[in-house]
Amino acid sequence: MSKIDITAPPDDAQRRNFVRALLEDVHALERMLEDGWIEEGVRRIGAEQEMFLVDRSFDPANKALAILERLQSGSYTTELAQFNLEANLAPLEFSGDCFAKMHAELDRLVDAARAAAEQERTKIVLCGILPTLGKEHLGLDSMTPIPRYLQLNRIMVEQRGGRFQTLIKGTDELQTTHENVMLEACNTSFQLHYQVGAKEFARLYNLAQVITAPVLAAAVNSPVLLRHRLWHETRVALFQQSLDTRSEHQASRGTRQRVSFGDSWVRDSILEVYRDDIARFRSLITTGSNESPVEMMERGEVPPLKALRLHNGTVYRWNRPCYGVHEGKAHLRIESRAFPAGPSTVDEIANAVFFYGLMAALDTEYGDVTKRMPFDDAKSNFVAAARYGLHARFRWVDGKPYGADELILRVLLPLARKGLAARKIDAKDVDRYLGILQERVQSGRTGSQWALDSLAQMGERGKSVERFRALTQAMARHQAEHAPVHTWELASLRDGTAERDSFRTVGQVMTTDLFTVQEEDIVDLAASMMEWEHLRHVPVEDKDGRLVGLVSHRALMRMLSRGQAATDNPIAVREVMETDPVTVTPETSTLDAIAMMRKHKTGCLPVVSDGRLVGIITEHDFFEIAGALLDRWLKNE
Repeated sequence: MSKIDITAPPDDAQRRNFVRALLEDVHALERMLEDGWIEEGVRRIGAEQEMFLVDRSFDPANKALAILERLQSGSYTTELAQFNLEANLAPLEFSGDCFAKMHAELDRLVDAARAAAEQERTKIVLCGILPTLGKEHLGLDSMTPIPRYLQLNRIMVEQRGGRFQTLIKGTDELQTTHENVMLEACNTSFQLHYQVGAKEFARLYNLAQVITAPVLAAAVNSPVLLRHRLWHETRVALFQQSLDTRSEHQASRGTRQRVSFGDSWVRDSILEVYRDDIARFRSLITTGSNESPVEMMERGEVPPLKALRLHNGTVYRWNRPCYGVHEGKAHLRIESRAFPAGPSTVDEIANAVFFYGLMAALDTEYGDVTKRMPFDDAKSNFVAAARYGLHARFRWVDGKPYGADELILRVLLPLARKGLAARKIDAKDVDRYLGILQERVQSGRTGSQWALDSLAQMGERGKSVERFRALTQAMARHQAEHAPVHTWELASLRDGTAERDSFRTVGQVMTTDLFTVQEEDIVDLAASMMEWEHLRHVPVEDKDGRLVGLVSHRALMRMLSRGQAATDNPIAVREVMETDPVTVTPETSTLDAIAMMRKHKTGCLPVVSDGRLVGIITEHDFFEIAGALLDRWLKNE
């Protein structure tokens, strides 16, 4: 993601000066395009690898700064969260053995990060969204302690009006409210860069928009968010909502979000995109004054256009236009940001080869794609790919309908091979990487499908958290073996039992699928819940989810023994509930929770965070842990 260099809230004068600099950068770029300052005739490719850091229990680990200190390399940088890390690959000319070189560098960077992480008792996981992430991991204490991140959070929260609301419907439904921008940190990607010339930018940018859908359908690797099964590429929905700075009024009148696919084709040049984004989106942040780009050009120097690049970094198009300077020459790039991290590095390279092959082939094969496909079809295809992966249905060029897998296998893979051959890419690399992608599509085993099939195989055995931990552990193990996802065996609960760290805290073992009542509900409802769901405790919460009491099986038996139930007037829950139950937080250690149960002679502890009920832990949960440990110990004896 973009790094934003700010240290203090800008005042009105600073904002005006920044906007002036921004407009001057646009004017300078216009002159550069007219006068031929942009590098032409060179095609380069590049990538950025984002990754998650997890502890021994496969929960997010806030270790990025310590790991960066160990790496001591300019190839790595921070992200918004301390449990994320980014590695940047060097640009390569799009020819010959470029993909073998890209793969080798990617493995070197990830393996080096993995080795440094091990020294911090941490592991690397490549996935679009980490399955073990919970809301408890998304506080400001997990934000990288750099002023620009805190300032960005403050500005976006102010613009949003205090809270970010997220609603995503998939197999499950997730509806949550968050008070900071840390939901954005749930996303990691493998971003691709494609250098283009100024005159061909519009044509190739539109082509990138078209092909993103089928490539994404094969690449999906983000089916889970906050332990809910949602879209095959949930990042698309989450990223859009987590950085939505619109007020309710702006949203109601249809103002475009900062994260978007766009609304129309580009007709002439990169300036169309920049001008549209500047007109639509106010600057979130500013920089100090820079030397006039026009004056630099008059001296024959290539201007960095810092203001323009900074503003562009806060508008999150899935295919983002980029201006850069490489070895003293100005260039333009298309940054494709829709593809997730993982499932393995070889899968990522296979996705990249497919993308670049289509970019090379379809420009010649399809010509001006805007004359053969309505923009709304390209946009709808993108959303369908994110929701359904290889199960998506597309409306392709000339209005032809295809299933995603059929389109890839019958139409696009042969064309990608043709495009790569025209670029003189080594045939053995084409066969290797496109072969991997072909086998993945034929098997239907994307990263997302592997995860969903694994969760289905585990069924309802064990706790929800345990299943997602097992999923993450299996993911990390397979990635370290450098095997493509279509060859992975499904994760099982055995994958989640190797580390005792898996039950160190209450949050790791608590039950989150809760049955609750409210104060004015009748006791009969609580009693029925206990019978139907085999419960001994039912939490009482208010309409905002705040814990206000606890009804126990013992309290109901006491009521019966006193004859209180033998009345025609229904008894309210508030009359029998315990009004001040002992509680714990997700961060409470399991040993402390056991000690509290013993001290207070209770078999249940509600789990609260910021006053709201988030889970419950009972003595039965500890019996399950003890049984599993005893079983493992006896088998290994």
